[in-house]
Amino acid sequence: MRPFIAQLNPTIGDFSGNLNKVLDAIQKARTAGADLVLFPELMLTGYPPQDFLLLPSFIEQAEISLQQVIQASQGIAVIVGLPRHNPDGGEKGLYNSAAIIVNGALQGFQDKFLLPTYDVFDEQRYFDPGVSTQTWAIAGKKVAVTICEDIWQHSEMLRYTSYKRDPIDELIKLKPDLVVNLSASPYNVGKHFYRIQVCAKAAKTLKCPLLLCNQVGGNDSLLFDGYSLYIGADGKLLMQLKGFEEDMRLIDTNATEPVSAVNDTEDLYKALVMGIRDYFKKLGFTKACLGLSGGVDSALVACLAADALGPGSVLAVLMPSRFSSESSLTDAKELAENLGLSMEEISIEAPFKTYLETLKPVFQGKPHDVTEENLQARIRGMLLMALSNKFGYLVLSTGNKSELAMGYSTLYGDLCGGLAVISDVTKGQVYALCEWINRKGRIIPESTLTKPPSAELRPNQKDSDSLPDYAIVDAVLQDYLEEHLTAEKISEKHGYSLELVKSLIKRIHQNEYKRRQAPPGLRVSEKAFSVGRHYPIVQRLI
Repeated sequence: MRPFIAQLNPTIGDFSGNLNKVLDAIQKARTAGADLVLFPELMLTGYPPQDFLLLPSFIEQAEISLQQVIQASQGIAVIVGLPRHNPDGGEKGLYNSAAIIVNGALQGFQDKFLLPTYDVFDEQRYFDPGVSTQTWAIAGKKVAVTICEDIWQHSEMLRYTSYKRDPIDELIKLKPDLVVNLSASPYNVGKHFYRIQVCAKAAKTLKCPLLLCNQVGGNDSLLFDGYSLYIGADGKLLMQLKGFEEDMRLIDTNATEPVSAVNDTEDLYKALVMGIRDYFKKLGFTKACLGLSGGVDSALVACLAADALGPGSVLAVLMPSRFSSESSLTDAKELAENLGLSMEEISIEAPFKTYLETLKPVFQGKPHDVTEENLQARIRGMLLMALSNKFGYLVLSTGNKSELAMGYSTLYGDLCGGLAVISDVTKGQVYALCEWINRKGRIIPESTLTKPPSAELRPNQKDSDSLPDYAIVDAVLQDYLEEHLTAEKISEKHGYSLELVKSLIKRIHQNEYKRRQAPPGLRVSEKAFSVGRHYPIVQRLI
């Protein structure tokens, strides 16, 4: 058999665009001499379509697209993902399906069995689970078709759910020659490693090779890394497609090729760049602006935006105040020049004075505090939004996950924006990414990376004035948000005082209301604030 993997980047609801990608891939596969071409989960609609699935016209359009795929499939087999009506009615009335087409004829559908409803997934809201499985005769081989989650239960690696059935076990008696998996498996750091293990376990159990075709691209907060796989019957990784870009490949089932090791920091960088690029492209925006402070967070976002959109499409705005250090301004200008960004410098001193004078009668007798600090952040946010309105920029906010967890952000100030690029990137990861950017030469000024973090909203201010070391914050975030450890266990694990750990956890929950008002962010961890994590604003757990 000569299978062909079409790892594509669909846009949700772009039926004509998605269909054209499918038809183009079928032609490429046919030209390459393939017997079978495999596409991602829900390729015809894009994943996840969410409540579009509740619109009858949406499902009808998917069915129209399928008919066009069938007509274009002469001389080749095609397996493509789409939602379809449940012919028996069912509870939800829809299946998440793979259409199996051979030589221009629809052979039938394989419906997804396991419907994830945890973290970023909500498939039980829309779909009925598949009922039965079978193998499909393609090019003289018995091919078993699975969809994404269907292979994960068997691996015993699911963290948030356990299903009553295991589709891989159900396939054993059918003795397939090949298993294919249509996937829309979202990225988080390290996910590729686990995906390989999941596929390997299924292949070894069924004693046959496995092909996984994964969606690539960004859809809102969710990022899909691609890295489609060919796994041998012995569980060995024989081939993988590229990460974070569309890729199509004819698979030589009688040969292997060298597989490059994945670097987590490099992949995180590529994921964020892809997320920005797709967010802008799919929304129709072409230009970004951001406040460039001379600090490490805005420096990273500027580098990512320049890579994603091109330096000429990014405006760096320097907005110094009476508290801005000369070194920060120098660093910001140097970075903008190194990246080739357009740059504007707008002092906030005049509007800040005006606000102070306006509020003086009301604030009479009150000392300067965080109120005056927040005024500066809000003035900067207002200026960025004015530039956005006047010139069509989408504002990129630059707060990182560690800051957002602690509430170290200002509503209607630095939380202004259309996309929170690094809202799921911890402070430690920010520094690691900046070091990676500078690996071949200094792009980000060295002093940006070595000076103590500071918002520079009062004299000699440092983040450490009101926060513990970011390494401590990040460790607590990891253990509490992703590992779900108690304060007591975190304290014992790291040797931190229990009082400190509880105070950090309390701050996480106290600042839920701020994060609800923040821009959408790009998800790169298992537990992002922007998507997939559901906690009440009002609570008294801690």
